[in-house]
Amino acid sequence: MKKLLITGFEPFGGESVNPSWEAVCRLPGEVGGYALTRLCLPVVFGEAAATVMRTAETLCPDVILCIGQAGGRAAITPELVGINLRHAAIPDNAGNQPKDEPIIPGGDCAYFSTLPVRKMAEAISAVGVQAQVSYSAGTYVCNDLLYTLLSHFRDSETRVGFIHIPYCTAQNKTPAMEPEQMVRGLAAAIAAMEG
Repeated sequence: MKKLLITGFEPFGGESVNPSWEAVCRLPGEVGGYALTRLCLPVVFGEAAATVMRTAETLCPDVILCIGQAGGRAAITPELVGINLRHAAIPDNAGNQPKDEPIIPGGDCAYFSTLPVRKMAEAISAVGVQAQVSYSAGTYVCNDLLYTLLSHFRDSETRVGFIHIPYCTAQNKTPAMEPEQMVRGLAAAIAAMEG
């Protein structure tokens, strides 16, 4: 069975929950031929990616799939690209608030996901959950994580991707999605990763 390292984030921005970690915790242990290893990440520039890379050294996953919250989005959105930019509208959980800084000075401008993003979005839609491909992972910790991992694993067999999910209904914000829908959508995306 193939190994999937799947990550979510701790709460941030004054929230008491982060739907990304809630959804990851609700996924079964095996999905679509992958054995899942779950990891909760700090919402801290640089540290989120470092946490994943430390775990990946011992796990040697076939795929790393990171999940994050994108407030304001109504759909589950697999990300196509990570860009070499840090710009924070609010501080991260360690108080860092970079402004227009590169993630890797002198690094490539962007890296594309090494997962079949469009196929994954179609698979989510096929199980009755709103989905669309996203062309911007933002400039906060989610993008920082995606870009860093794509750079780090670019010459390896490990494939890397990122999916944003909406607020969950428990956060009392709109638009929001029921956790069961998030889990159904993420499971469909995982099952479609071989395309």
